[in-house]
Amino acid sequence: METKEISMPTKYDPKSIEKGRYEWWLNGKFFEAKDDPDKEPYTIVIPPPNVTGKLHLGHAWDTTLQDIITRMKRMQGYDVLWLPGMDHAGIATQAKVEEKLRNEGKSRYDLGREKFVEETWKWKEEYADHIRKQWAKLGLGLDYSRERFTLDEGLSKAVREVFVSLYKKGLIYRGEYIINWDPVTKTALSDIEVIYKDVQGSLYHLKYPLADGSGYIEVATTRPETMLGDTAVAVHPEDERYKHLIGKTVILPIVGREIPIIADEYVDMEFGSGAVKITPAHDPNDFEIGNRHNLPRILVMNEDGTMNDEAGPYKGLDRFECRKQIVKDLQEQGVLFKIEEHLHSVGHSERSGAVVEPYLSTQWFVKMKPLAEAAIELQKTENKVQFVPERFEKTYLHWLENIRDWCISRQLWWGHRIPAWYHKETGEVYVDHEPPKDIENWQQDPDVLDTWFSSALWPFSTMGWPDESADDYQRYYPTNCLVTGYDIIFFWVSRMIFQGIEFTGQRPFKDVLIHGLVRDAQGRKMSKSLGNGVDPMDVIDQYGADSLRYFLATGSSPGQDLRFSMEKVEAVWNFANKIWNASRFALMNMGGLTYDEIDLTGKKSVADEWILTRLNETIETVTKLAEKYEFGEVGRALYNFIWDDLCDWYIEMAKLPLYGDDEEAKKTTRSVLAFVLDHTMRLLHPFMPFITEEIWQNLPHQGESITVAPWPKVDPSLTNVDAANEMKLLVDIIRSVRNIRAEVNTPMSKPIQLMIKAKDEHVLRQLEKNKAYIERFCNPSDLTIATTLEAPDKAMTAVVSGAELFLPLEGLINIEEEIARLEKELEKWNKEVERVQKKLANENFVKKAPEKIVAEERAKEKDYLEKKAAVEARIKELKGE
Repeated sequence: METKEISMPTKYDPKSIEKGRYEWWLNGKFFEAKDDPDKEPYTIVIPPPNVTGKLHLGHAWDTTLQDIITRMKRMQGYDVLWLPGMDHAGIATQAKVEEKLRNEGKSRYDLGREKFVEETWKWKEEYADHIRKQWAKLGLGLDYSRERFTLDEGLSKAVREVFVSLYKKGLIYRGEYIINWDPVTKTALSDIEVIYKDVQGSLYHLKYPLADGSGYIEVATTRPETMLGDTAVAVHPEDERYKHLIGKTVILPIVGREIPIIADEYVDMEFGSGAVKITPAHDPNDFEIGNRHNLPRILVMNEDGTMNDEAGPYKGLDRFECRKQIVKDLQEQGVLFKIEEHLHSVGHSERSGAVVEPYLSTQWFVKMKPLAEAAIELQKTENKVQFVPERFEKTYLHWLENIRDWCISRQLWWGHRIPAWYHKETGEVYVDHEPPKDIENWQQDPDVLDTWFSSALWPFSTMGWPDESADDYQRYYPTNCLVTGYDIIFFWVSRMIFQGIEFTGQRPFKDVLIHGLVRDAQGRKMSKSLGNGVDPMDVIDQYGADSLRYFLATGSSPGQDLRFSMEKVEAVWNFANKIWNASRFALMNMGGLTYDEIDLTGKKSVADEWILTRLNETIETVTKLAEKYEFGEVGRALYNFIWDDLCDWYIEMAKLPLYGDDEEAKKTTRSVLAFVLDHTMRLLHPFMPFITEEIWQNLPHQGESITVAPWPKVDPSLTNVDAANEMKLLVDIIRSVRNIRAEVNTPMSKPIQLMIKAKDEHVLRQLEKNKAYIERFCNPSDLTIATTLEAPDKAMTAVVSGAELFLPLEGLINIEEEIARLEKELEKWNKEVERVQKKLANENFVKKAPEKIVAEERAKEKDYLEKKAAVEARIKELKGE
């Protein structure tokens, strides 16, 4: 037999087929957006990973989903831009570089600001290169010609434009507020950078003596060290117990300062004693009360969490050491009379893990209400951002409706420096894109902006904004889809939306596809402390990028978490191996067929007609589900079609003509095989880019690369429903015979007698026509096909749609066991009949369901009733009734 010279090794080895392929794609510029006016643009911007280290499984999942979408859109004929880039990640990156310096026995202060920033840029270059290598290993179709970084010149310009614009509109202001302070990294944190954990602490009950000596008032606190900054005690104005004390003063223990008793409705009369100590510089609620009552604000701590001059005898102590000492002193003085255990929620820094200190500080803020309102309003219009799954829109809106002003200044050196200068003599504030002309008289604000401030501009700043005439901005903005995890809806998604509306007048993306978190096989979050993290690059080394990608993309439904399992990745490797072997077999038997010689007009077998019909169904299903981002379902459809229909059935059946003498049948089978494999590789390509490119390059094909091959379309002329039904009957017969053989331990190699009773002449003709398949796959010693035949007593029976099978297995069959088996089968058909009839008896279903679905259910009812009747009849025969 003539064979074609193919370059597919006998064994599927991901390493060898992935080697060099990515560079080949890049050299071919297949991933670059072409700015082709004849094509509709389609844009995704990558959620920029932090330049702090390696990509984890979450990144691999996130980017794989984007790669699937963009590869499919490219094949569908869109001008696709998938824009790569990275985030400078202020606090995280600075912390890493400071740690590196500490290991060298240095601090950032030894280097000074400029040198430290230089060191951090070096770190960025090293890790950015590392991330690019990982992107390559995953096979991501990114347009590197447009790669951006959140601190590059273009993005810095956009950041300054936004800051100055919001400042001039009165939406950015500088003020003294209680902020979340991280005493380890010595910087402010925004609300969403604080993680709350339930901590077993204590509630300390104190007696503050009245200044007139007439008694005391009882207060309780979880942070006794802050009492040194108390400037009042507050009670509810309606609280009968304390009305007579309002306006009096108490002596603050230890400090000896006289502070007033004030009335404020904020106080909860039911909680504790109904009286609370007020520390405006160390508690956000006390800060508000202090503002209402013009109370002084006394800060008793330094930025590193140690006590300052205002703490008197405790000056220099760490805040928690101070707590221990002050508790001891208050007990000795008889002020502290009760300590009770108290489980309460304590904020911790997301970055350093330190207990966050509510701290009075002068910071820069964004006034959020007007920006949030615009974002909420957008969701009421048809141009709203579509969340997938929809339920996350509620999460997003709830946050916007309850938003607080955003603290955007960070006490760091790595980041976008705040474009504000203070006059050295007058203290006047100057905010603009460029420094003032007489710069020698001004000093720039030392702080930088929160990382999320620049990330919020990512969809448009990367396209050349604020230059609205920039080609990419004009063509590729707004973007089509954002893919991200539910954990950063507040941090990032919401901020991109309100900044997008404010500065471009439109939503930054049409869809937001939300995925969950990657967890371990037991459902636990992956973390260093549990030691259960998995490096995606190790998985690729073991099983290849295609196996990891396919598992990640199909392992869960939108919005759900994904449980990582090495066994499942290995199962995908087996699937890839099956594809490889089937393709290799087909290619070995192509007989040198070229693309131009593919001809589907010849006389096709039932198997040919059926596989082309199934291909059409698969194209339709995969396309429809992929458009809805249901990649788990897409994966199932592809798996079933490739593994079951193509490999297990069609290729096996194709061996008959391929190994036979009929040259015409051979030619048609080769054409069908080439055509189906080509289309299958294209459908699978977005999920498994490496193996599909390798196979496709060996197939008779047209075009340079599968990456730019057209996405398959349904060809109605290739659908043959009758052939599909005919094939179903054959498959059912072959499966039933195999099952019975297995039950009575009769191997396929041993010929057996097979009798098939056709329901009618039509079925009889079908079976006669396809006799060769029954003989090849059932191995009968003697085959009888008829519409009427006498079933032997000692025979195993199977009922399929349209026919009954009898296998007289004399000596291998126990009549009692066969009756019991058939009674079990009868039970199954009874249940199916009951289920379908219940459905059809439901008026709502019959009225509301599409006609096609109702017709399918009616056809099922007819089929199940026939099968039930046949099994009942056979039981009666065997029982001799």
